[in-house]
Amino acid sequence: MLKTSDEKYLKAIYSISLTENKSKATISELAYYLDLKPPTVLERLKILQEEKLITYKKTNGILLTKSGHKEALNVIRKHRIWETFLHKVCKFGWNEVHELAEQLQNVNSEKLIDRIYTLSGEPQFDPHGDPIPDKTGKIPLRQRRPLLKSIEGCRCTILGVDEDSTDFLNYLTDLKIGLNDKLIVEKVFAFDGSVKVRYKQNEQAVLSSKVAEKILVTCTRVGCGCKS
Repeated sequence: MLKTSDEKYLKAIYSISLTENKSKATISELAYYLDLKPPTVLERLKILQEEKLITYKKTNGILLTKSGHKEALNVIRKHRIWETFLHKVCKFGWNEVHELAEQLQNVNSEKLIDRIYTLSGEPQFDPHGDPIPDKTGKIPLRQRRPLLKSIEGCRCTILGVDEDSTDFLNYLTDLKIGLNDKLIVEKVFAFDGSVKVRYKQNEQAVLSSKVAEKILVTCTRVGCGCKS
């Protein structure tokens, strides 16, 4: 059974490699992600390497082994199932569930995870639109792109976000923008790339390019003309 600290490291390594679109992470990236000092991270990596969960060389970076990759996906599965249960069953906002799930994912009971997964409706995606790996590690896929790549007149549906920080999710919540909402892109401003959208019939907002880049959508019309 993995220690809580080991779970955090494996999840962080996997997340970094996914975000940076590469298979490896560096000490500095991992230390920044976990908000720890590099020497502290290095000591833990030595233990993970002894447990054959990672390989690490200064010149090659940190790489998950096959067993490490499996364990990382298991941690992510538990975390996202907890997030979904907290959101769908306990009615917490999508801006509240991450920190709670961080605490609850440390409960190592497969029977409990299976039960809350069933109670949540056996979802494939969490409240932020991120895929939930199945027990074999298979990850459900669907096409998503940044709202920033939309053209004027585009009609699209929000399928997720590329950032789950509390500040960002609070911002979208204040605007009454959430997962599965349908947007109409009314204007794309050439000056700064900001995007004016209409949603929920009467709601309107002008989103900065930074925000529009982090909202992931899919077009609802075939041949819309938006960039992939």
